[in-house]
Amino acid sequence: MKKYIFSILVAAALTGCKNSLPEIKPTLVTEKTPHDTDDPAIWVNKKNPEQSIVFGTDKDETNGGVYAFDLDGKIIKDKSITNLSYPNNVDIEYDFALNDSTKIDIMMFTEREKHQIRLYSIPDMTPLDNGGFPVFEDETDLELRRPMGISLYKNPENGKVYAIVGRKKGPIENYLYQYKLQPNAGKVTAKLVRKFGAFSGNKEIEALVVDDALGHVYYSDEGVGIRKFYADPAKGNKQISIFGSDLFNRDIEGIALATYTNGDGFLIVSDQQDHTFNIFKRGDNSFVKTLNLGTLETDGCDVTTEALGPKYPNGLFVSMNDEKDFFFHSLDSLKLR
Repeated sequence: MKKYIFSILVAAALTGCKNSLPEIKPTLVTEKTPHDTDDPAIWVNKKNPEQSIVFGTDKDETNGGVYAFDLDGKIIKDKSITNLSYPNNVDIEYDFALNDSTKIDIMMFTEREKHQIRLYSIPDMTPLDNGGFPVFEDETDLELRRPMGISLYKNPENGKVYAIVGRKKGPIENYLYQYKLQPNAGKVTAKLVRKFGAFSGNKEIEALVVDDALGHVYYSDEGVGIRKFYADPAKGNKQISIFGSDLFNRDIEGIALATYTNGDGFLIVSDQQDHTFNIFKRGDNSFVKTLNLGTLETDGCDVTTEALGPKYPNGLFVSMNDEKDFFFHSLDSLKLR
């Protein structure tokens, strides 16, 4: 009897107050990775959307990986990158100008225990970084140089591409560093262009997402709220707003941005220990609703509104699940519109 009561209490603690919401079952669950999943990024194959790839990080200090999954959730071995030192977060950008005549899609991820970020072209998976770009180099304390979150930003006015990087630990101001990616003889260099981003000092900053079209960067200050800044360094470092503070149970985590051609859109943000997601409007960031998608302890998520075949006719939402896998939801099932 005591064991039974204890099990009920544990289940209640895991579920949280909001997770009494009905569960929206995933379209599918991916194959498991060897170690510890963290963050996904969706690459849309513009020529053949049904051949799109979901990349997901798997954390381990000596044999971490960025695993490639097809839209059936199966690992694509020849597109996966392994033998990494704690890959944390991953992001994708399209049509990066490698030279005057060549534009490519790129994937970037943080390699925490080597204090660097990595850059590959996709889908051919060619490294472009000469082994990695060191980050937070001006910090003398190595603990302040361990990168976690990353988001790529492409300025729609001039085509310049940047990496915005967060870390495991950082100061109250200038927690984030922004690097400009520049082509160089078939490879790429990364140049620090600014430091910005307020931090509460409570917990950490990991999850980031950039709205390229509107020029905003959002990030989770895990213990206090979602902060919003300008992504373009020329527009300064003043915080635009902070929101969502009273809507999360504990850690505010993964952020995904769903955008539509008419300008509508939604931010989907993980309430990690409550195992739910809070939805906010793209423009004014007003709260819309909370969803239970069945995942546990979600660190990272990503979304596309592009049609990806019969399973995902109006888009795909991917979220990390704390059982070494990722959940794929047809975006229709979230009923955002």
